[in-house]
Amino acid sequence: MTRPTARVLAMLELLQAGGQRTVGELAARLGVDERTVRRYAEHLTDLGIPIQAQRGRYGGYRLAPGYKLPPLMLTDDEAIAVVLGLTAAERAGLATTGEAATASALAKVSRVLPLGLGERIQSLLSTAQFTTPVSATAPAGADTLLGLASAAQARRTVAITYTDWAGRESRRELDVYGLVFHSGRWYVSGHDHSRDDVRTFRLDRIASLAQGAGSYVVPADFDATTQVVSGIAAVKWSHEVAVVLRTTLADAGERLPRSVGRLSAHADGVLLETRAEHLDGMARMLAGLGWDFEVLTPAALREEVLALADRLRASAARSAVATGTSPHE
Repeated sequence: MTRPTARVLAMLELLQAGGQRTVGELAARLGVDERTVRRYAEHLTDLGIPIQAQRGRYGGYRLAPGYKLPPLMLTDDEAIAVVLGLTAAERAGLATTGEAATASALAKVSRVLPLGLGERIQSLLSTAQFTTPVSATAPAGADTLLGLASAAQARRTVAITYTDWAGRESRRELDVYGLVFHSGRWYVSGHDHSRDDVRTFRLDRIASLAQGAGSYVVPADFDATTQVVSGIAAVKWSHEVAVVLRTTLADAGERLPRSVGRLSAHADGVLLETRAEHLDGMARMLAGLGWDFEVLTPAALREEVLALADRLRASAARSAVATGTSPHE
């Protein structure tokens, strides 16, 4: 592709962004003079692309309203970004209708890539490995996701039909405060009129959605991510856990995701309050953090920590016997 042709296509890409562009602006973006911009506009018109021109001091160009844009044109870097983005979305479970949507989108993008670039990207996809596993997903319908997003932006109340974890179905009126994607699932958080409280709902459990007429104001201090992850952490588990971590609140907040539990300042460091189903796993997590800690509750967690320490000592002793060294060397 010759440089003038590339610049003509670059001008079309600028016009595709919408609105009117002045001749001076286009000239600066393309690195040419204003006379050349006018010649590029003539080239686009000759290709059948409806370019509208406005005369005068602040004149410029724009695409005719309603014009159907030509096929997507991507640079090599843009194509790689799109393909890797779709791959990452599929692995993370971001798709709204399962793997089918991302797989078909990826196939369509791959089909329109130049042969050489397509082969190189396919080589990347076939050889790349990922350290994070594919997330177990609970796809949310596209209509549900987009409908809630529109309601949140317009601050309009919605009516949803929701099925809870026990299979009970109910109709709720909800002021949508925010949408959050967490651990393979989409959640919506907002004011539930029937409960007169802020609640969180899984999108994959919403059977129907209808726009309502009510309007609302989102509280200034509301944070949807905090609401969702703290709500998940507060789900009833077998054991209530309180541990003092010998570190700073800043370091703890950086190392531990908010879904782990609630962190607060303590006279001896940081108080971690959380819940656990299996205490042996909690013991391993605490040991893996690398900080000294003190278990406040439950007493059974102290026993699990001691049991873990005994297993580690036994492993070290076996290694020492196998190598003929002292475990304390």
